[in-house]
Amino acid sequence: MADNSATSEIRPFRIEIPQAQLDDLRVRLEATRWPDELPGADWAYGASLSYVKGLAEYWRTGYDWRKHEARINELPQFVTEIDGAQVHFLHVRSPEPDALPLILTHGWPGSVVEFLDLIGPLSDPRSHGGDPSQAFHVVIPSIPGFGFSGPTREAGWNASRVARAWHELMRRLGYERYGAQGGDLGAIISPTLGRIAPESVVGVHVNAASVGFIPLGPVAEEIKAELSESDLRRLDLIAWFTGDGFGYNKLQSTRPQTLSYGLTDSPVGQLAWIIEKFKEWTHESAQLPEDAVDRDALLTNVMFYWLTATGGSSARIYYENTHNLDWFPGAPSPVPTGVATFHGDPAIRRWGEQVNNIVRWTEFEQGGHFAALEAPAQLIGDIREFFDTLR
Repeated sequence: MADNSATSEIRPFRIEIPQAQLDDLRVRLEATRWPDELPGADWAYGASLSYVKGLAEYWRTGYDWRKHEARINELPQFVTEIDGAQVHFLHVRSPEPDALPLILTHGWPGSVVEFLDLIGPLSDPRSHGGDPSQAFHVVIPSIPGFGFSGPTREAGWNASRVARAWHELMRRLGYERYGAQGGDLGAIISPTLGRIAPESVVGVHVNAASVGFIPLGPVAEEIKAELSESDLRRLDLIAWFTGDGFGYNKLQSTRPQTLSYGLTDSPVGQLAWIIEKFKEWTHESAQLPEDAVDRDALLTNVMFYWLTATGGSSARIYYENTHNLDWFPGAPSPVPTGVATFHGDPAIRRWGEQVNNIVRWTEFEQGGHFAALEAPAQLIGDIREFFDTLR
């Protein structure tokens, strides 16, 4: 990847949203034109009308963006330009001199907000009751097209291009040897980074893993007969997800621009588009999204899309991944890989081992798709233990 001093500068960054933008949000929320809903539909047809109304009212009258903006601004943030795109990232260096650099990658509909509660324990375990030998220098970028990285300005930002940008980012930060972790899209980008830069990536840890860790297409009956009950349940989950649960993916993979008008113009449209996934993908014991993830955390994550007008541009990575498959795992990766499967995650070891060098596989009954928000202690523990042997 080309690099020149004119564009490779790393600049400090603070989130400073103009008050006029927050006032506009409140006006839009107050003026929402609500849809109808079939009697008793609840969540069966999508995001529940009564739930979205209640959450939108809290967003308008109770949620305090400035409090969360201030919390995030306590962390070192930066921006740099890589391959023509702005990259916003958090970079928290550990006080431990022998800490291992670790780049954490969010997914959709997530953001760097997912990782806020992981930063302290990972970067400074000594202050959080942990072993200082397990410390990390933590780098958490916003994927180009997401959040404060802002909209992408040209086509082609698929998983492999993001992975190449991550390698360049780590090089600019002076990290020649580092680990990678991610969930959802991050569980595609992180293994891709390992394949692109195996000489630098000491290990890849994923959760909420799908492509590269699941069967694509029908599974023969003789293979099903060899699977455990938990793996058969995951096959059923994959069948549901690629059928009834796949509408968002189909739309974002084919017509993200059409979708972008509603997400960019209507805060309730953006809210409902995201919040439905927190209902469907969190632990099944949660009756409502806020039963699994703190309500303010849910809204702060939505704000990263709304305030930056990146609802549409974040959807474009689905289009780019679908129309350019150069990221698709082929030959097995040489990089040691650890997989954490939380409740409802679809990854099956049999298929993961076909294209990944899996050296650790952990299954949790807690949490769900958004493990960093739902089960941070378990995720932190698994990350620490996986990288213990790779430092």
